[in-house]
Amino acid sequence: MTMPMNPDLLKLQPYPFEKLAALKAAVTPPAALPHINLSIGEPQHSAPGFVAEAMIAHLHSLANYPITKGGRALREKIAEWLSRRFGIPAAHLDPERHVLPVNGTREALFSFAQAVIDRGRRPVVVMPNPFYQIYEGAALLAGAEPYFLNTTAEHNYLPDFASVPDAVWQRCQLVYLCSPGNPTGAVIDAATLQQVIELADRHDFIIAADECYSELYPDEDRPPVGLLAAAMQAGRADFRRCVVFHSLSKRSNLPGLRSGFVAGDAAILEKYLRYRTYHGCALPPPVQAASIAAWGDEHHVHENRAQYRDKFAAVLAILQPVLDVQAPAAGFYLWPRTPIDEQAFTRDLYARQHLTVVPGSYLSRDTATGNPGAQRVRIALVPPLEECIEAAQRLRDFVQSL
Repeated sequence: MTMPMNPDLLKLQPYPFEKLAALKAAVTPPAALPHINLSIGEPQHSAPGFVAEAMIAHLHSLANYPITKGGRALREKIAEWLSRRFGIPAAHLDPERHVLPVNGTREALFSFAQAVIDRGRRPVVVMPNPFYQIYEGAALLAGAEPYFLNTTAEHNYLPDFASVPDAVWQRCQLVYLCSPGNPTGAVIDAATLQQVIELADRHDFIIAADECYSELYPDEDRPPVGLLAAAMQAGRADFRRCVVFHSLSKRSNLPGLRSGFVAGDAAILEKYLRYRTYHGCALPPPVQAASIAAWGDEHHVHENRAQYRDKFAAVLAILQPVLDVQAPAAGFYLWPRTPIDEQAFTRDLYARQHLTVVPGSYLSRDTATGNPGAQRVRIALVPPLEECIEAAQRLRDFVQSL
């Protein structure tokens, strides 16, 4: 007898790193070269010591059940950070209604779709392509059909919303945005965000903006704009239909803390909180204390950006003479065009130089106009500066050998 299972599970594709492991399985890299992993977007800069100390100091609070909504102090600190960072008047950010702590953006981006999608109406979820695979899995397990919106060099790696057919908008219930983009680093400007808000009004869908790379940018005087700020600029003080996702993972080098937040439309968050209460998600009190410390400090974030600036400058100076690659607008990825098939490039680079990158096609899907990840690889500049320089020199040698 067959065990009953959710049939939508069969629609899930292998995660990119499963495909990558299979691609590398039959390859023996040179043992004389230490492995450098540029495939996973896991920050490797040091976690702030004061955050760890705040967590240790509150370990006694493990004796208490946390509430799903998070403590008032954490929600207030998040609201203060949002107001300060995005220029949103504090009076328009109520910590009781507009902010909800979550266990990192990955968990929240997935569960959000389960809470807001009405599977009885043939739903569509629009998402960028390439994309963070959680968007696709969230849509499929919510009973929705993903619609992939290619982000290519021809459109500065930004979604071309005007290309979406009316028939898709009529069924659309949720749009995932990613700005700064993964893997392209492209930043969506305020005017475009306001156009998406107008589309949401016209077609009755929710905008879920993944902004977890928003604090990694090259120019200290030009931080990326956010969806809530764009809504405020358009006179939309209630953030209707707009929800943003932020995390401490990239901003503060705290991926193991699993701490982030969702903010925006109070009516949507009220229903999402109900879902999360049943889902059983709550940040442990020591994690909340550590999060308060992290959101309240910008010095370590400035230092973090400086380290990435140094890495981009050094690596691009080595690679640009031999590879079609540009500095991203934000984030910590490079998205170069490869001179050969991206899977062969990735496999042979590992075989000859003991470097791991991700084929772009593993991060995207085939569409009627092609696969935007074809002849691209994603390179995560997360190792220390010296390793990134060593990796760039090996990569240059490999490209020159082709």
